[in-house]
Amino acid sequence: MKLYYSPGACSLSPHIILNEGGFRFDKERVDLATKKTETGADYTAINSDGYVPALLLDDGQVLTEGPAIIQYLADRVPEKNLVPPPNTLERYRLMQWLNFISTELHKGFSPLFNPQVPEEWKAVVAAQLGRRLNTVSRQLEGKDWLLGEDFTVADAYLFTVLGWCRHVGIELEQWPLLKAYQERVFMRPAVQSALQAEGLLRDS
Repeated sequence: MKLYYSPGACSLSPHIILNEGGFRFDKERVDLATKKTETGADYTAINSDGYVPALLLDDGQVLTEGPAIIQYLADRVPEKNLVPPPNTLERYRLMQWLNFISTELHKGFSPLFNPQVPEEWKAVVAAQLGRRLNTVSRQLEGKDWLLGEDFTVADAYLFTVLGWCRHVGIELEQWPLLKAYQERVFMRPAVQSALQAEGLLRDS
């Protein structure tokens, strides 16, 4: 398999899960501005939308969209407990979290990274994100991980998104539970390995 990624982008979560699952894989960096990979290939020939992540499977098929990729990977290694078993309520709780992170957090950050968005609107967006982070913080009370005892793909995704806070002026320290959670995820060897491979460990 090969992961197409951009350092610190949402492709970090499948990178973490590839490590957690003990997969053998290659990776290729993508310049999101030029849509070229580090080997000079046209990335839009791999993912026509031009964003990461994309996972090239061993049979030549390409899987895109982070939440789909991380569930696909986790289902390949059920002994790692990275996702609850299919057809259980816990699995639907996982999907609930993946949808929340994707729609209510991930997409909410986009305007904050866009220099063309007026500062007044960015303030509205940041306030909305704050309310969503309040929700996550409440759900983490008394738990190490989003689903309870086991680290899952949802934790890899949430960790990735929380990492963007410091780049847009959102102080995670105002949510002590989230800050402690981020530090717990950060200490996992698979996370450290992914951050180091992407050149991010020194800045984390």
